Amino acid sequence: MEAELVALAASGATALVQHMVADSWGQVRDRLAAFFARGEATPEEESALAGELEVSRGELTAARDEGDDTLAGDVEAEWRARLRRRLAADPRAADELRAVLAELEAAGGGPAGGVHNTIGGAASIGGPVIQAAEIGSISFGPER
Repeated sequence: MEAELVALAASGATALVQHMVADSWGQVRDRLAAFFARGEATPEEESALAGELEVSRGELTAARDEGDDTLAGDVEAEWRARLRRRLAADPRAADELRAVLAELEAAGGGPAGGVHNTIGGAASIGGPVIQAAEIGSISFGPER
């Protein structure tokens, strides 16, 4: 599969998982179910796809609540693989997926309550940890 389509599938899966915990989930779920069905599925099959997305959302929410990063990663990996298969079966679907991702980005609708990150390891953290979309001018430690 072309590297661009693999990257597109990865971006799509990341956006999907981010939106699973967003307020806009219902709209996102329906839009992605329609993408996967892509006019070839019956209304019942499209509904079943929406149900599969809901199951994944439930698994993701439970995994995040329990701090299970492995299961959360599995949910994303599952949808990344499904997107890759969809794009491999019909490369023209790439334009539609790009449009869906642009719609999601334009709508904002990122994760409700922000982003959850976990820092861990054998050593303790002995300094500041920062997460930001942008940092203008910031410094830590003694002034020089």
